[in-house]
Parts: sequence; structure tokens; C-alpha cells
Amino acid sequence: MESEEITLAKLALEYSDEDTARALLESWVWPKERVCPHCQGVKSWPLKAQADSKTPVRSGVYKCAECGRQFSVTVGTIFERSHVPISKWMMSVFILCSSKKGISACQLQRMIGVTYKTAWFIFHRLRHAMESGPLAEKLKGTVEADDVYIGGTPEKGKGTSGRGTKHKTPVVALVERGGNVRAKVVAGVSHKNLRQFVGEVVDQSATVNTDQWNGYKPLFRHFGKHETVQHSVGEFSRVNADGSVVHVNTCESFFSLLKRGMVGAFHHVSKEHLPRYLHEFEFRWDRRKMSDGERMRELIVATRGKRLTYKTTVAKGAE
Repeated sequence: MESEEITLAKLALEYSDEDTARALLESWVWPKERVCPHCQGVKSWPLKAQADSKTPVRSGVYKCAECGRQFSVTVGTIFERSHVPISKWMMSVFILCSSKKGISACQLQRMIGVTYKTAWFIFHRLRHAMESGPLAEKLKGTVEADDVYIGGTPEKGKGTSGRGTKHKTPVVALVERGGNVRAKVVAGVSHKNLRQFVGEVVDQSATVNTDQWNGYKPLFRHFGKHETVQHSVGEFSRVNADGSVVHVNTCESFFSLLKRGMVGAFHHVSKEHLPRYLHEFEFRWDRRKMSDGERMRELIVATRGKRLTYKTTVAKGAE
């Protein structure tokens, strides 16, 4: 199972029943040996119901030889206590990982045959698992910084697009050219709001490219180098005498995907839920050179140790 390339057709044909879907999930969550999520023990055995048992054991349940507790592959992951079949979960993971510009819960509802509420919660659990932890290494080399405003409340006869920022949510992104991206919802685009985020994400030795907004100057004063492009006079890229290229086009590419998802797939996302959508687009961007199947496997592995309840999710607001 480890070397095969997973496609949507393969999932539908070969992993559509619970036993094969669970076996695939186990091979990714436990690539070497079964690990008890309660005590991290590696000695366990599968439980089987006795012939005269009045309480049959579900398939895929194990008992830990070290702590004596029962567990399955879904315990301690976002799949725990879910009534959605594992086969449908696997399809959902693949669909989300392969949808470059995002996909709505309504579309997932139609594709896998669940209610809208279930599809919505499936995607939010997966986005929760997509959340990036602290970077092993800060962004280095050439790092681009830019901001965008997402959403807005349409006025009568007007849409949510346009250059105005009223009722919109500011998002700042930092992209290592050729590398990873980190995006964050901020209260406002200001030196005060960006200082901590930049300090946590960008290495001091980096060369930072931005547009001509004056607020960037004090923010990146102590970094390796800070260069700007003058969008106001039609300059979007510049080649310096030393051959280095100055632009924020990589950042714009990330925002382009994000905005297409917001406008074309989701239509409206509340400010409270927007950070999880950023996690989704970050996850796919950081793994853009992987195949869809490899990206799916990365997300399955990332579900370990993460839980999200429906009550916690809806408390943040609606999609």
C-alpha cells in the first residue's frame, strides 16, 4: 500500500468498503507498528467477539497489552466518534487535497451523499488538521510580503469585489520564493499588528520584497535587505544590477488562488472561520509539488493528535 499511487478512481474501485478503507488508513497512520493512542504502547492484539457474545466487537478494534484499553485507528484523530464511514472520509480527504482552488461543502454533499451539515463539518475537521505547526526553519532567502482584503457585505446592486476595504477582513501573507507560505488574519494592516507575526515566521537574514506601502519600512528595517516595487507607477517586477529580481508576484499567485476559492467556491466565509480556510490553502501550497495522492497521505498523517467537536466549530460562526 505504501508505494501505490492513489487516485479518486482507485479509491472508488478498491477502497469503497469499510475493511479495505480502514486497512489503507491504518497503513498510513501506523506505517511501522500499531501504536496505542492512550499510552503510546506498541503491543496490542485485535479483538474478536466470542461465538456466544451478546456484545459483538466492531471490526478494527484492538486492545493494548500495556494499558489494557481498547482503541481503533480513528481514536486520537479528527475521525474519532464520527458516524461517517471511513471510505467516505477517505474520499473527502482526497477531494479536498486535490481541489486547487477549494471546494464547497455543498459540492461535497452531492459527491459523497451526506447532509450539508455533515459535509460542512467534515471539511472543517480536515482544515483543522491542515493547520501548520511552528516552522522547523523560518522563511529564508527571498521572502515576499503582501496583504489582501477578503469578503465584505454587498450593498444593494453591488457585489463584494472592488478596491474598498469596508466590511472586509485583512489577510497578510509571507511567502518564501520557491518555498512555503504563511498567512494570517489580522485586525488591520499596521506595523503593530504585523510585527510579531513577521518575527515568528521570517529569518532576520532574509531579503524581503514588498510593495511601496510605507508601513513596511520600519517593519523590515532590521532584516537582511528590504526592496520594494512601485505598483503606483506600473512597476511590478525589477531586475537589479546584481541579477536579483524584485517582485511580490508569488504572493499575488497565492492570493489569486485564495480569492478564487472565496468568490467561486465558498461565496462567503465569516471572519471567525477564515483562519481555517487559510490553513487549507497553505497546506496545498506548501505541498504543490506533490501528487494528489501524496498530499492526501500527508493530511492523513497530520490528523493524529487532533480533535475538533461540532460544538466548538459552530461556536465560531457560520460558513
